[in-house]
Amino acid sequence: MPNSESPHPKKHAMLSFVLRQWDKLLFLVLLALFFVLMPIQSGRVFQFAVPGKPLLQLVPFTTPTPAPYPVNRTKVYPGSEVTAEGVVIYDVTSATTMYARNGEESLSPASTTKIMTALVALDSYSLDDVVSVGTVANDGQVMGLIPGEQMTVENLLYGALVFSGNDAAWALAEHYPGGVDAFVQAMNAKAAKLHLTHTHFTNPVGYDDRNHKMTATDLTRLAAFALTNKTIAKIVAIPQITVSDITYTHFHALTNVNQLLGKIPGVAGIKTGWTEEAGENLVTLIDRNGHRVIIVVLKSQNRFTDTQILINWVFGNYDWQTFGPS
Repeated sequence: MPNSESPHPKKHAMLSFVLRQWDKLLFLVLLALFFVLMPIQSGRVFQFAVPGKPLLQLVPFTTPTPAPYPVNRTKVYPGSEVTAEGVVIYDVTSATTMYARNGEESLSPASTTKIMTALVALDSYSLDDVVSVGTVANDGQVMGLIPGEQMTVENLLYGALVFSGNDAAWALAEHYPGGVDAFVQAMNAKAAKLHLTHTHFTNPVGYDDRNHKMTATDLTRLAAFALTNKTIAKIVAIPQITVSDITYTHFHALTNVNQLLGKIPGVAGIKTGWTEEAGENLVTLIDRNGHRVIIVVLKSQNRFTDTQILINWVFGNYDWQTFGPS
């Protein structure tokens, strides 16, 4: 019977080993040539070999342009002509505090509270959710809701932010699972999440309470965050609007309490506040020459005059400069 095995097994094994090694070497050479000769599509890292030029080419990297930074060219600052006890002026784009007066002092926010009320409502409801008005908060500024009236969340937000209606803010809170108390807990939880470390709310309206406090710095942070919400940014910039219940039976004409809207070019909101204890409060967004600035005044004797003075001071004394890498 013929033998199927090779008559020289050692020579055959050696030949097979050499062939396998040659195959590996050939594969590695071809792979190297592929990377050397093949340009990469997402950015030409390698190029064809050219005598006298390096084979490896660095991918171009563009350094991001830093945001324009506000610089006070005159070194002049507001004085006693501004009556507010707490003031913060904040450049939104560069996230820079341009001026602060008693920024960490706890003060009563009054109806600027409703900025947080709106944020929690938008976290919890859809704009077209229908709220059946139960308890009507009749103290202070109200839009004129009646018990049993059915309003969309969106229209109640107009009532709370444009007209500063206490009844609108209360209705939004009462609609929350667990009622007003649970809603206020959600407001404080939101404040903690936003790192508003000197803020505590006891009601959704802004009623005076010794435990209902904010600082001008915290209120500035809250306003800056709220303005990233397109719904809030749109509502607070509206001078006037008429809203109705879902049956078009009851209509409410709402005029923005912020007297600077439509009077001062570039003013785009955002919220007023007043109580006897709080004094006059105002949070303003001014958008001018491509620069967005938030101005907060708390416990002012005349919030609109103070804010006009501060707007003129900002744009009369500051330049925005871009500092490139040194």
